[in-house]
Amino acid sequence: MVDTTGRPVYFVSDSTGITADTLGNALLAQFPDLDWQRHHLPFIESVETARRAVDQITTKSADVPGHTPLIFVTVRDTAVAAELSKAPGEVIDLLGTHLARLEDILGTERSGRATAYHRVGNMERYHDRIDAVEFSIAHDDAADLRHLEVADLILLAPSRCGKTPTAMYLALQHGLRVANYPLTEDDRPGELPPALVDHKDRLFGLTTTAQRLSEVRGERRPGSSYASPARCRAELRQAEQLYRTHRIPYIDSHAMSVEEMASIILTTMDLRHT
Repeated sequence: MVDTTGRPVYFVSDSTGITADTLGNALLAQFPDLDWQRHHLPFIESVETARRAVDQITTKSADVPGHTPLIFVTVRDTAVAAELSKAPGEVIDLLGTHLARLEDILGTERSGRATAYHRVGNMERYHDRIDAVEFSIAHDDAADLRHLEVADLILLAPSRCGKTPTAMYLALQHGLRVANYPLTEDDRPGELPPALVDHKDRLFGLTTTAQRLSEVRGERRPGSSYASPARCRAELRQAEQLYRTHRIPYIDSHAMSVEEMASIILTTMDLRHT
């Protein structure tokens, strides 16, 4: 029988730890029946900080007997990586093998420095993202219908279908100016809201299941007509009719993560990745 009481997992990085966390968790997701005790050790940039990280892992491991830790590592400096390899656990170097192969392919050595991949880096790109986030906040839930001509994308859907988190993700991660518009009972069935008529080529719709929408709305306004399954079904049916009538691409968001939704939207709308 598999023991699922929680194996310790460490995500060790010479930078923010985003890469170690993303790649490590992508691997752990393939073992959904197991439980994990996650620990993050970012900015392990020197041999000295690596020694302290090993000491920390050693001390904590003593408190969880019978569980060999998994240690996901993303460091560029080979000396730091070598020090981390002394940790009492199964060390999985997520970059080392690939970097060594790239050195062979490219005929040059790695820099060995923590890169700016998850730092500010290119200032123009950074400011583009900040501008995109500000635009998306200002145009959330049709709060401002001006300047839609500069939007890269306009999401529309009934309330609580995931418009806002998707818009924020696309703005922050991809530098896209995303407005979003809530479809309500006040909209005429089958007709585009007047504010969106001139921007049809940038519209993308979201839908979900009536059960899921009712559950989400019920958390916000329990027992209300707003959350009733009948109203949710009616609003979703009207929204999907609108999408089909005007050939607006759309997806069912009920079983999708924001990342999955964003990927489909980017591909379908042929939008740039920054």
